[in-house]
Amino acid sequence: MPDVDYKLPEDASLMILDDDGPFRTRLGRAMEQRGFSVSTVETISEARAQVGASAPAFAVLDMRLEDGNGLDMVDLIHEKRPDCKVVLLTGYGNLATAVSAIKRGAVDYLAKPADADDVCKALFASGADAPEPPENPMSADRVRWEHIQRVYELCGKNVSETARRLNMHRRTLQRILAKRAPR
Repeated sequence: MPDVDYKLPEDASLMILDDDGPFRTRLGRAMEQRGFSVSTVETISEARAQVGASAPAFAVLDMRLEDGNGLDMVDLIHEKRPDCKVVLLTGYGNLATAVSAIKRGAVDYLAKPADADDVCKALFASGADAPEPPENPMSADRVRWEHIQRVYELCGKNVSETARRLNMHRRTLQRILAKRAPR
């Protein structure tokens, strides 16, 4: 079991909402090893049902899901249980959604892949604790690529519209989209 530098409350219920099955299972097991009572859900509708039945003390929510946005769950969870500590995870991090998550009441916003130690640190950090910089931050090329992919998806995978919004030549965008993601 990992070193624990926090004390779990009596109610250590934790809901993990993520549509990535292997990640959800791995994180769930790791959080159980740290003493949490974990329940995992794959969709917004499953999460709504679970929160309606019994709101958790802690929640780890994926941002992008097939049937909605994990950010919308923050409001619902806090309606049922205002003291719930929520952490949002995303593979498509951007400043606007991070600010929105914090304004809605999330305690932190982490980029995937986040491990159980990162999640625990986020759940138990006090307001005075400044988060440490990540050990392996995304490269500038990766951040650029993620942004382009996000805009591309928001434009319905329309190359011409994406290129117009990014103020980029269409052919340049096509070459970028054809390449693998940088590390």
